[in-house]
Parts: sequence; structure tokens; C-alpha cells
Amino acid sequence: MPRLQKNDNFIDKTFTVIADIILKILPTSKEEKQAFCYYRDGMSAQSEGEYAEALENYYEALVLEEDPYDRSYVLYNIGLIYSSNGEHTKALEYYHQALELNSRLPQALNNIAVIYHYQGLKAADKQQNIISKSMFDKAGEYWRQAIYLAPNNYIEAQNWLKTTGRLNAKS
Repeated sequence: MPRLQKNDNFIDKTFTVIADIILKILPTSKEEKQAFCYYRDGMSAQSEGEYAEALENYYEALVLEEDPYDRSYVLYNIGLIYSSNGEHTKALEYYHQALELNSRLPQALNNIAVIYHYQGLKAADKQQNIISKSMFDKAGEYWRQAIYLAPNNYIEAQNWLKTTGRLNAKS
């Protein structure tokens, strides 16, 4: 039984039924359909905080999925899990891989900026001013890119860029 069907949530059940219907009528390969099932099950596990299970499903989806755009979202979600677990270096690797396949992924750019900002704060707490400035500059660079792609999003980042004088800085 697919993972989402274990949920009692009406929206999840509805999504599963619609996704299954679409999968049956779309002219896609068996591998693409299986990749989508793994991706869907990964999203369900991730939403329930079952990160190990989600990663297993995402890695299976990556084995089967050939479409670069779809792969970018799988990689992005893997990055989310590593970020949630505090494994920022791994998260950055997956966010960058996602961006290599899909450069129009503002949420990945934002999450990279958040990690750099966090690292900047940690360095500032340790009085490591050069490292802190470097991390904040990197955060600014990625937030500017995210805001360029999604101008109505990331209002807090826009405010931070304005107050720190990084809004119009050159990359």
C-alpha cells in the first residue's frame, strides 16, 4: 500500500487518488511512474517527520527519475531533511545539485542563504568577524537571487538586506 494511503488526512487521500489516476492515464514510462511513487511516499514520510524513511524513498526516486526538473525537487527535499537535522554541509550540497538542474528554484536559494546567515551568526558569537562577514555576504548573495526570482517572497530577507546595506551589493 502506498504510504499516503496510510494517512487518515482527507487532503492526503484525495491527493493520492488524483495522483494515481493521473499516473495511469499519462503516457509515462514505468520507471517514471515508479519514481513519482517513491517521491510521493518520501514527501508523506517527510511531512510526518520520518526522515530516514523519506530519504530512502527520495534516493530510490533519484535512481529512477531521469527528468532534470523532477530530479531537482527530489534533491531539494533531500537538502531540506539534512538541513532539518542540522547537517548543513550536506544540505548545501543537495541544494546546489538541485540548482544545477533547475536554476529557477528560489526556495533552494533561500535555504542556502539561511544556512550561511546562521553560520554568520555563529561566527559572530565567537568574535570571528572575518568569517562572520563572509557568511553574511554569501547569505546576501543568495537572498538577492531568491528575491529576484520571487520578488514577493522573503520579506524578512529583504528587510535584512536593506538594514545591513546588502540589498544592492554586487555578487
